[in-house]
Amino acid sequence: MDERDYDLMRKRMVTTQLEYRDIRDERVLAAFRKVPRHRFVNWSERPYAYDDHPLPIGDEQTISQPYIVALMSEALELSEGDKVLEIGTGSGYQTAILAELAREVFTVERIARLQEKAKPVLKDLGYENITFAIGDGYEGYEEGAPYDAILVTAASKKLPEQLLEQLKVGGRLVIPLGGAFMQSLFAIKKREDTYVKKNLGPVRFVPLIH
Repeated sequence: MDERDYDLMRKRMVTTQLEYRDIRDERVLAAFRKVPRHRFVNWSERPYAYDDHPLPIGDEQTISQPYIVALMSEALELSEGDKVLEIGTGSGYQTAILAELAREVFTVERIARLQEKAKPVLKDLGYENITFAIGDGYEGYEEGAPYDAILVTAASKKLPEQLLEQLKVGGRLVIPLGGAFMQSLFAIKKREDTYVKKNLGPVRFVPLIH
């Protein structure tokens, strides 16, 4: 397949997987039409890069299905001037989507070789608004705080208080919560002295290791 084939597959993905499932944020949809998901998976997986399911990326990790990436991205309610923290660089695909939507992205990854694999892809695609760090991410990343939004791409059994502390008032946290077999995706908005949670539905993520 050549780039024209991938372009067609990507446009079809946006129509059949995202718009069909009520992803409506035009900036999110534009980012998914632009970012080449096939660049973030292994060569053997590229024919399936735009299919509606996760794919392995090594080290027992996966790249999430496009719809889940879009759902999480939309739930962050990002503006062009926002600063966002991503916990779990993984393949770098979600990182690229965030870099399209926000002014500045800080991304933390526990497995160094995954991030080292993602870096040259992101650089080759022209993203210069990303700061990389290695760590488990459970305690966030103080160096860039406070953030307008935080995205966690691994499931935590409880809500990490450190992440809420690193959010600005009015900031949004999107995180899967639950154990190994039952998880739900939550969008959380920080208020002056409390926060509001919204359940976005069941998901399945690798655990957030602390």
